[in-house]
Amino acid sequence: MTAPLPDPALVERVRAAAVGALRMAGDAVDRDAVAEAAGRVLARDRHILGGAARERLLEAVADAALGLGPLERLMRDPAVTEIMVCRHDRVFVERDGRVEPAEAGFADAAHVLHVVDRILAPLGRRVDESSPMVDARLPDGSRVNVVIPPLAVDGPAVTIRRFGARPLTARDLVDRGTLTSEVLGLLECTVAARRNILVTGGTGSGKTTTLAALAGAIPAGERVVTIEDAAELRLPLPHVVRLESRPASLEGRGAVPIRALVRNALRMRPDRIVVGEVRGGEALDMLSAMTTGHEGSLSTLHASSPGDALRRLQLLALMGDLELPWQAVAEQVAAAIDLVVHQARLPDGRRRVLEVCALRRGAGGGETLPLARLHDDRLALTGAAEAWRRDLARPRDGGA
Repeated sequence: MTAPLPDPALVERVRAAAVGALRMAGDAVDRDAVAEAAGRVLARDRHILGGAARERLLEAVADAALGLGPLERLMRDPAVTEIMVCRHDRVFVERDGRVEPAEAGFADAAHVLHVVDRILAPLGRRVDESSPMVDARLPDGSRVNVVIPPLAVDGPAVTIRRFGARPLTARDLVDRGTLTSEVLGLLECTVAARRNILVTGGTGSGKTTTLAALAGAIPAGERVVTIEDAAELRLPLPHVVRLESRPASLEGRGAVPIRALVRNALRMRPDRIVVGEVRGGEALDMLSAMTTGHEGSLSTLHASSPGDALRRLQLLALMGDLELPWQAVAEQVAAAIDLVVHQARLPDGRRRVLEVCALRRGAGGGETLPLARLHDDRLALTGAAEAWRRDLARPRDGGA
């Protein structure tokens, strides 16, 4: 039987007393020393606890002293892929694609902020009323987002997206049912033939994982430049340069947006450019790169369908230059994007590729041609897939 969750207030009192005693004695403050000192505090204060409850409390005290407090236990669990703090007494996690309540809690909102400060301080970042939102990346690659009052009405909200110790490969995606071997073969041929691919879907649908797995089909001799807001991609390739955007400093200076990195990447002699996610005006620069010698590039985009992805990409490109006529942007999208891989997270938590579409030029821009579709819970190739394979043997013609 699992020991009950320790009282956060008791954990904090014992932590303060234990760490204070170690510092007074000039002893090292490590995990074993903190646990031993906490045990002495419990004995001194006559706290009577059962074996399991005592061990759980000592673990919580050590986590509070040296780690991320109530979140540390969740960070150690390899099955947890997302941690979501809605308020101090309401924490959820994602396991196997399903969101469930977590056995974790904070004493109060101030306790949450204390842990947030512990997360951000080593990264040189901070969050306060003047800047109540922040994105950061932990040393292990996990992505952190924090929103505090007055924007977060119920108290500080923390979201941590974690990544496995080993990146998933394309074969792993097949084994997990994300796509089939037949569709994977088609996609790998498309990557090898230097076609531009856009991976689309909603939040948490697995776009970045699929993007990284497909990038594994890039020949080892090619130079790849990756560009992200928070560096998540871990490509299994030898010649990769990873770039990460930078927000403005507290003085409002020094910001380096994704768009600036895309432009700079063109000067770095890349064979391919991989943009982790297109969100703004950088779409125009990415499309330009895809049609001017950097074929075979990949990116992701939030969208609800392949058709919606093309429309959204057109709107984002217009954000890069409002003077461009819409028709010109639509034609640029049709010329740049060759294939759209659309996926989603199903109600049962599974992440599945729902559709793979080729993009063909048509009236008013691009038209999608399905190459694979999910039908009766199976992703199967359509009749157009064979013609697409034959097209891959020819040099890319800009989507004409």
